[in-house]
Amino acid sequence: MSPREVPGVVLVDSHQRSVRGICNRSGRPVGDAILVVDELGPELYDAIITSSAVICAKGGRTGHMQSLCRSRGIPVLRVAPSELDALAGEATVLLDRAAVVLGEAAPAEPAPRCPAAVLGDIESICVVVTDTADIRATNALAPRVEHADSFFIREEFVCFSAGLSPIDALRAGAREAERYGAAVASELCPMVRELLPGQRLIMRLLDLRSDDAAKITSGDHVHDEPNPELGRHGARWLLREHRYPHAFRALRSRLRDRLGADADRVRFAVPFINDRDEYVRLRRFLGLGRETPLAVFVETPAAVHSAADFCASGAGELFVGTKDLIQFYLAADRGNHLVSSVYQTRHPAVLAALRQAVGSGRAAGTPVHVFALGADLDHYVRHLPVRRLMMCAAELRHLAGRQAA
Repeated sequence: MSPREVPGVVLVDSHQRSVRGICNRSGRPVGDAILVVDELGPELYDAIITSSAVICAKGGRTGHMQSLCRSRGIPVLRVAPSELDALAGEATVLLDRAAVVLGEAAPAEPAPRCPAAVLGDIESICVVVTDTADIRATNALAPRVEHADSFFIREEFVCFSAGLSPIDALRAGAREAERYGAAVASELCPMVRELLPGQRLIMRLLDLRSDDAAKITSGDHVHDEPNPELGRHGARWLLREHRYPHAFRALRSRLRDRLGADADRVRFAVPFINDRDEYVRLRRFLGLGRETPLAVFVETPAAVHSAADFCASGAGELFVGTKDLIQFYLAADRGNHLVSSVYQTRHPAVLAALRQAVGSGRAAGTPVHVFALGADLDHYVRHLPVRRLMMCAAELRHLAGRQAA
């Protein structure tokens, strides 16, 4: 049978220009297979991280699971829903052609060279990771990337990798909430032990949208929201989850017991927050004294305008989450491919927002890290007053390898 080529759209690129494997339609982990699914979700975490590539029919470039793939260097291709049923047996994902080939595929063309920011242009890099292996691989780069002085992980990714169901635990009573917090700490400890002198680990506190939470929650009801992206998650959810402080105290206590003074190398950041009032209330809710650092994730227009207030209220660091910020500034759902042309990472309004957030931090003497996709790295470095960036582990390793070569 002659090869058949199915066109698609590259959602997550990779340094591998072609990936060949068996199509896995089971939703279960199959090592080095090409995962074929309608849509990526947290319930597929184990299947995703064992795959060599992913093909889906829905989603955008910056969805949560797409971000997981970007950190792991797993390419993601979106094809038309009508083509999904044809994907079976052996296939080859060709990133340069944005296609999947069924049958024998011609060798991939060499990747075109794109402008790349010089690491020397960057003062500090916060590396987005999904597990301990990402930290170990980053620190094993030769020559070492000296600018990688911190690592960032989401609490929900810790949950996915450890098989934890946070909503079930938090609503099962104070004791279960404490067990959950201790379990999260146990996952963080090996990461801290991989840190080199001067490096830190930042965990973004739990930020599960209702649609994602429903997929991993079995013992408690999760309210169905008409628009989960604008619903109860992030800081607004944390403030209403009465047993989260039990989990947070247990988490910090377990870190101190296991790591001693190194527990101070773990910092925390507040997700999806709008203003100073939410920030002050959340600090009080978590029982944090003024001396305990709590960073802020700036990812809504309101948070951009509140950046100076966050700094004045004790936020020792700001992280600008461009993926959400862009979708809210441009009113374009980042997970909806039908509006992907509207979702522009270099739109003038987006760049103005980034300049404002960075400027507020600089005026207060507060470090600001801006997240950049690999394709935007050079543009952001050259057009924004920022020298502190966040980037995914796999993209940093690829950039470091190209520059070393």
